Amino acid sequence: MKRVFTLLIALTVSIHSFSGQTHQTVPELERCFKEAGIVGTFVLFDVAANRMFVWNEARAKKRFTPASTFKIANSLIGLNVGAVTDVDEVLPYGGKPQPRKEWERDMGLREAIKISNVPIYQELARRIGIERMREGVRKLGYGNMEIGSTVDRFWLDGPLAISAVEQTEFLHRLVEGSLPMDPKALRAVKEITLLEKTDSFELHGKTGWFVGPTPPQIGWWVGWIERENNVYPFALNFDILSNADADKRIPIGRECLKALGKL
Repeated sequence: MKRVFTLLIALTVSIHSFSGQTHQTVPELERCFKEAGIVGTFVLFDVAANRMFVWNEARAKKRFTPASTFKIANSLIGLNVGAVTDVDEVLPYGGKPQPRKEWERDMGLREAIKISNVPIYQELARRIGIERMREGVRKLGYGNMEIGSTVDRFWLDGPLAISAVEQTEFLHRLVEGSLPMDPKALRAVKEITLLEKTDSFELHGKTGWFVGPTPPQIGWWVGWIERENNVYPFALNFDILSNADADKRIPIGRECLKALGKL
């Protein structure tokens, strides 16, 4: 694996500094998108080296609506202000028909984040309230920090927007515990975002799918890997041109992580 990673670094075509970190373009990542027929970007932040490995840097710095990736921040803010006592406090979904039948049930954040339950997180946002939500988003320094006047839609429709680079920086602060949030809230969110744990790594993540008034839609997968006492936050986004493309979010992300020797 180290040999593969060394080869990738040898293929690098540009290295420069941006936003405090060195950005390094890795052409091998392009294959992950081309083979899937997708246009997008991938960023991995090597915290120890203070270096970001990137494909499509121009897009990596472009802000998009975060969609359900905001559930990470929403959970943090909700726990921090006491809108819920813990990740297992049951919230009502509202009783209305939902696009996914599995959403039509009351549940806590631990379960809701796994199935990306929109109405549960909308209820959490309403409990937080517009002013506490605005303050929380600013405390987190999350993207453009704009939430408008509708407390339960701003991450789905805008005006909130964030770039892939900013996603990795936010997740870095979350993992290292430097966000101005209750440490219990930070620990709880790290716990409920865990996707996979092996003897050699932990993988945390959250998908997102922005459906706007005009195409393209935007697919997200953000998270981090902990391995060998190091942390590697990452963010993927790409254009979704058909519903089938949405299923490619995690597979493309995992291929990018493999190309960088992290999986």
